[in-house]
Amino acid sequence: MDKKRIVVKIGSSSLTNSKGEIDEEKLGDHVKAIVSARKAGHELILVSSGAVAAGFTKLGYPSRPVTLKGKQASAAVGQSLLIQTYARELEPFGITPAQILLTRNDFSKKERYRNAYSTISELLGRGILPIINENDSVSVEELTFGDNDMLSALVSGMIHADQLIILTDINGLYDRNPRDHRDAIRFDFLEDVTEKMIDGADGAGSNVGTGGMKSKLLAAKMAISLGVKAFIGLGRGEDKLLRILTGEGDGTYIGKEFLSTVKNHKQWISLHSPIAGKLFIDQGAEEALLSHGSSLLPAGIYGVDGVFDKGNVVEVYGRSGFLGKGEVLYSSDEIRKLMGKGKEEIQSEKIYTTNEVIHRDQWVQLYEGRDEHE
Repeated sequence: MDKKRIVVKIGSSSLTNSKGEIDEEKLGDHVKAIVSARKAGHELILVSSGAVAAGFTKLGYPSRPVTLKGKQASAAVGQSLLIQTYARELEPFGITPAQILLTRNDFSKKERYRNAYSTISELLGRGILPIINENDSVSVEELTFGDNDMLSALVSGMIHADQLIILTDINGLYDRNPRDHRDAIRFDFLEDVTEKMIDGADGAGSNVGTGGMKSKLLAAKMAISLGVKAFIGLGRGEDKLLRILTGEGDGTYIGKEFLSTVKNHKQWISLHSPIAGKLFIDQGAEEALLSHGSSLLPAGIYGVDGVFDKGNVVEVYGRSGFLGKGEVLYSSDEIRKLMGKGKEEIQSEKIYTTNEVIHRDQWVQLYEGRDEHE
């Protein structure tokens, strides 16, 4: 088997007992599977839920808290318990874990996004097991990932994983809820996740977790859009990850055989960058962007909305509507002076460093009428 880079997401229901406490047997089973996969030469990144679920009983809550302050307090207590347990279980196998807590801000800030990638890469290069979780104790509601399913998908894209494995308490995706319908049919393989599947999925999680099947489908859809194949299903025993990697997993495999990798800076522009303004372009510029892979030149711009600086990300609109996003090489004031001008006119002024407003390498096409992944 080829050596692979794998992101494994373990949900709260797969780590805790009915009381919300860390289940030593369940966690030990996951650790043994991680050890087996690493012995086979695979690189692993673990995205582990369980901090809130592990902490709320220590604070005297009878069940998982629903308030933001309750969740944050539980995470503050539970995160240390969770990583201590992982460290203790991994120590006999000579594996050192590294805790990484992320928020949306770590993705939206370009430098922090790069730093997260560099840190994870360095840890992997030194044989350390990164254990990632959302920083629930400080994150604010509007800046959360929603659940660790989406976080695992975004991490898998960031570090260019070969496989995202989402372990849960149901063995894959069915045409209807198998808990309510005994004749429900499981999908062993799907090339893609459709909007119909997402709309038909139940969004509720367990009493100790936040992500239901809908969140897992959204995560799988995100992962494959970033060039990473996904698996959603059950797993037991120390060889469960190896079985999944060889196509023998008890669940649903999602993604075509060959997926295009998306470069990190384009992931950041497309998914995480704050939008500073808008550009409006004519038909010729739209055609150049969508059909010829060209950069955006001032001659094709007829409108600017917003105030922004060089290096900011803006949305681009054409006759077809929203076309995509790009990182600008000039400020909004400079673009207003440049728009409509041709190459020779710009060069004659001798104060501008480039003829392009958005270079094609800093452009991400999001127009649904076409598809672009590099």
